[in-house]
Amino acid sequence: MIYVMSDIHGNLERFESIMRQINLKEEDTLYILGDVIDRYPYGIKLLRRIMKMPNVKMLLGNHEYMMLQAIGHCKDAADEKKNAYKGDVELWYYNGGDVTHDYLKHIRKEYRAEIFEYLKNLPLNYDVTVNDVKYKLVHASPVDNYYLDPLNEYEYGDEEYFAVWARWKPHYPIPVGYNLIFGHTPTIYFHNKELWEIWKDERAIGIDCGCGYEQGRLACLRLDDMKVFYSEK
Repeated sequence: MIYVMSDIHGNLERFESIMRQINLKEEDTLYILGDVIDRYPYGIKLLRRIMKMPNVKMLLGNHEYMMLQAIGHCKDAADEKKNAYKGDVELWYYNGGDVTHDYLKHIRKEYRAEIFEYLKNLPLNYDVTVNDVKYKLVHASPVDNYYLDPLNEYEYGDEEYFAVWARWKPHYPIPVGYNLIFGHTPTIYFHNKELWEIWKDERAIGIDCGCGYEQGRLACLRLDDMKVFYSEK
């Protein structure tokens, strides 16, 4: 079975609720479309858990990107005092990164280095095929779309920044031959429902159901039969 989730945002309780429901087997694959960290406090703990799971594959999200930009070049807290990029740290904190940073300060230096190395090597998109349907899995936008408009170079700088930050919208293109599955933009922006739920269009599916917010929840989609799982809290 192939599962997809996104934007856990450090909420360990909601992640564990989903994992109990899907009962991930060794032969299954879970794709996480970025933003494991920030807003809730257990993002680093979740990252270390994900790194040990051979059947879990992750994309870089904008929150991991912000952390790397701010302190990814620093060895430890002492190094950060001299070399952290202040503006990037402030942006990261503004987006809920302070709880992640607090947790990071209390782990061993070698664990920190392993996490940063893992994140630096994450892909920006995944292509998967299930039941003869091709899916483009992205955090914010398909890398392909970066090259459709020359202005993107001026607005975003490079394809990495574009892929993790540029919000896909229903009138935007989807790579030919693919259905799009994306996180990053909470689905409440696409439909106004009391309980946040997965949004579906003809060829696009948004799965960020606001796990980073008290009123939201974590969603997981099984591509084999399109069954949806929601966290219990």
